[in-house]
Amino acid sequence: MQDPALPRLKRIGIHAISALENIGLLLVLAATVVAAAQEVAMMAHERTVRVTDLLLLFIYIEIVTMCGIYWRIGRLPVQMPLYIAMVALARHMTLETHDVQWVTILVQAVAILLLASAVLVVRFGQIRYPYKDGSEHARLT
Repeated sequence: MQDPALPRLKRIGIHAISALENIGLLLVLAATVVAAAQEVAMMAHERTVRVTDLLLLFIYIEIVTMCGIYWRIGRLPVQMPLYIAMVALARHMTLETHDVQWVTILVQAVAILLLASAVLVVRFGQIRYPYKDGSEHARLT
């Protein structure tokens, strides 16, 4: 015999997890907006915009986009963190151009290439083997 309270308890758990996800996303979104605003204020204060500043703003945009996609479709697209990692590595390479050995630059470039390859593999998998649950995930990411 099944416990009649179990479905109710399960619904409560699902709602609690959903609420925690939304609170977490709101915190990430708020922190990203604050960080982007601080970066823009710093650029205005210094009266200069560097490539590294622009790359950092792109990272912030990707995080905001990732939150938006998660809210729209309820899934986190794998490509978004990969894009963020590629831009972060490119930014790091741009920042650390002085006193860097060629091996370090080569390893970072290979890492970016591997991340880009991972994006291609994921995209191929989504096209070749689409989700069968009727979700919009395969078309939106």
